Amino acid sequence: MKLHEFPRHPLTFGPSPVHRLARLTEHLGGADVWAKREDVSSGLAYGGNKVRKLEYIVPDVLASGADTLVSIGGVQSNHTRQVAAVAAHLGLKARLVQEKWVPWDDPVNDKVGNILLSRMMGADVRLDPAGFDIGIRQSWEDAIREVEEAGGTPYPIPAGASEHPLGGLGFASWAFEVAEQEKALGVHFDTIVVCTVTGSTHAGMIAGFAALEEQTGVRRRVIGIDASATLAKTTDQVARIARHTAELIELGRDLRDDEITVLEGWAGDLYGIPVDSTMEAMRLGAELEAMITDPVYEGKSLAGLIDLVRSAEIPRDATVLYAHLGGQPALNAYHALWA
Repeated sequence: MKLHEFPRHPLTFGPSPVHRLARLTEHLGGADVWAKREDVSSGLAYGGNKVRKLEYIVPDVLASGADTLVSIGGVQSNHTRQVAAVAAHLGLKARLVQEKWVPWDDPVNDKVGNILLSRMMGADVRLDPAGFDIGIRQSWEDAIREVEEAGGTPYPIPAGASEHPLGGLGFASWAFEVAEQEKALGVHFDTIVVCTVTGSTHAGMIAGFAALEEQTGVRRRVIGIDASATLAKTTDQVARIARHTAELIELGRDLRDDEITVLEGWAGDLYGIPVDSTMEAMRLGAELEAMITDPVYEGKSLAGLIDLVRSAEIPRDATVLYAHLGGQPALNAYHALWA
């Protein structure tokens, strides 16, 4: 595959750790559950899945001569925090648009958590009242233009790095990293569970595991748990980015429909608002494994995993890898959920 030909700027400690969730597995009484921890993969401001994507984007940033990374997310965006971290690491500026994607009424929502960390790292943070959307945003395009008008050289990074042409490569590579860790651990993960919103994390996995299937003949089930509450739009975006990434790495075939699975049922009615299943999943992860998840992303994907294992939709003889993508810094903005 062509994946190894793309330049990569290392931003992680190395392969993110994989460990078995023994107490959660026992509690659920079904499939064997493991986790791969993107939340502890990097020393850059608490890491997270977007750092892995940015490893493949940074070489293009440096080649472009840009002096300012321009990106966008919600007020408590994990992605914009990671863009700010990479900018600080590289000695660049960061201009961040933080839209009101989540109707979460808390007086400290725009002062703590991810947005606080971005400010600490020197990012130019601008709040915008616009609501949630996973597509290209006018406020982001305006920010790019404003940097240019001020004499800067912007490098545009869309929400989640997902609409970036290279946005899927990081998690295509992740699939091959998983295969190497399987050899070392003596285990085979037949099912992968991951949260999906802007789509390129999930999409990259789809392309990467399809490439592995071509090499080894081993088929895996990659299950995306929707946390966007805009299922059709997210599914379309995942499929488009997965197919684009598959073309980039020269998979040599079209992706099958059964390789693109985004399940609904755990997002609730609005992006970023936890529901009962979110809170129960967060409680179980914390009390059984001291694995902290957040109400926006990982609480919802963990809820999906829990229900799929309990119902045996993921069979009892399966070995499941849960992709923990990070997001814990946002918990500070959700303090009201706990008495």
